[in-house]
Amino acid sequence: MNGALLVGGATSDAGKSMIVTGLCRALARQGIRVAPFKAQNMSNNSAITPDGGEIGRAQALQAFACGLDPSTRFNPVLLKPGSDRRSHVVVRGRPDGQIGAADYATRRAQLLGVVTDELASLRADFDIVICEGAGSIAEINLRGSDIANMGLAQAGAMPVIVVSDIDRGGSLAHLFGTTAVLGADDQRLVAGYLINKFRGDPGLLAPGLEQLRELTGRPTYGVVPYASGIWIDAEDSLSVAVGRRVGPPAADGRPVRLSVAAIRLPRISNSTDVEALACEPGVDVAWVDDAGAVAAADIAILPGTRATVSDLAWLRSRGIDAALRGRAAAGRPVIGICGGFQMLGRTIDDDVESGGGRVEGLGLLDMTIRFDADKITKQVTGHADVRDGRVAVRGYEIHHGRVDGCTEDAWIRQGDNLIAEGAVRGAVRGTHWHGLLENNAFRRDLLITLAEQAGKPAFEVAPDTDVAAIRTGQVDLIADLLTAHVDLDALLDIIGRGAGASVPVITHMLTG
Repeated sequence: MNGALLVGGATSDAGKSMIVTGLCRALARQGIRVAPFKAQNMSNNSAITPDGGEIGRAQALQAFACGLDPSTRFNPVLLKPGSDRRSHVVVRGRPDGQIGAADYATRRAQLLGVVTDELASLRADFDIVICEGAGSIAEINLRGSDIANMGLAQAGAMPVIVVSDIDRGGSLAHLFGTTAVLGADDQRLVAGYLINKFRGDPGLLAPGLEQLRELTGRPTYGVVPYASGIWIDAEDSLSVAVGRRVGPPAADGRPVRLSVAAIRLPRISNSTDVEALACEPGVDVAWVDDAGAVAAADIAILPGTRATVSDLAWLRSRGIDAALRGRAAAGRPVIGICGGFQMLGRTIDDDVESGGGRVEGLGLLDMTIRFDADKITKQVTGHADVRDGRVAVRGYEIHHGRVDGCTEDAWIRQGDNLIAEGAVRGAVRGTHWHGLLENNAFRRDLLITLAEQAGKPAFEVAPDTDVAAIRTGQVDLIADLLTAHVDLDALLDIIGRGAGASVPVITHMLTG
């Protein structure tokens, strides 16, 4: 077939990533050779490909849904926000400088060629490519430099379906207005709509969908019900909200539970690291941003960040540094991952990421951190010593910081030459490795230790929690939802027919 479809959004966080994941899985289960694609992603949640390239975490999950290894082909341009106005650019998996809103247009021609070449290559190799848009397709102020939404759809001559999150309210207006504000050529590519996160009686919504069809000339291809059990791989900052509970929504009723406070840093990256803990029965994980919550939890986690030095200053401004020191002094667990690990040291010397030079760290680990211009991006394997011997572990690294000197015990070791990675002092431990907590045997052993340090030795860790199996189950759950509630045959039909279907242009808002 060699077709393609763009799944666009009426708003940011409408559920595009979930819909693309589910479509990829549902089509792959039909024996269709399908691949995901997001031309330009803006996210600090990233993954590492087997060859050391960096892509958006959502595209790695979508590749998994297709039965494929992650590849830089699936996300050729990744923007990682370093401030409100500038982002670090990753092109075809490799760092490629920085970009600001004002100078974006100057890079457009180069980046457009990159994304269209990759899309054409994927279309030649696969039956169908399911493309994910970025934000809302109705950001008409950005249309002139767009390479991820209607600009991509025009360049690839592909149909578009628009997703709206009805749980937010106003979906019918969102879908109508999103279509109406587009130019006539872009409107002609919009084939129809999907409603996401619907609660209640579908019969009450049906008249509205029929009126929407009368107003726009476009059908709604499905109404996907709200499913509280879907929670993996948050894509952007909107999904990582303070107070949000990570993981399955229901507790299992165990008498002894562990509470985990994951600190919601302003420039948090790879927030998905904490999901593995949330998979465990009896472990409650929540995002927090105040010192009291950090002090009260059984376990505190400092996650990764795209701005280590500035986020460290934020910690201090909120008194969270004192809460972490208090925990360490009392022998209560603190875990730092990547940027969070770097904060735990004595000093951070950073002339690369922040340009701030040397700053004082939290001083909870006897080590110094030096930032290097060369970024480390790689998948890694090693081993860790546990109560019953030694277990193999794997993960991935994405960081500029280097451990320049460390006197602490190693948390894990890498390779035959036993290179130390990470550090442990009492109840404080950290590592540059993302994904470490997804190693099942390692995580279970760690939880026993953490529970003892938290004063809850009666906590019993589940013997069979399998994070990879849970992730597979999540992907299948999404695919099952779409198979049951979306007209997949109709979507395959519009993919086969391609762009240029006979749909009307809405003039209500264009002519005044």
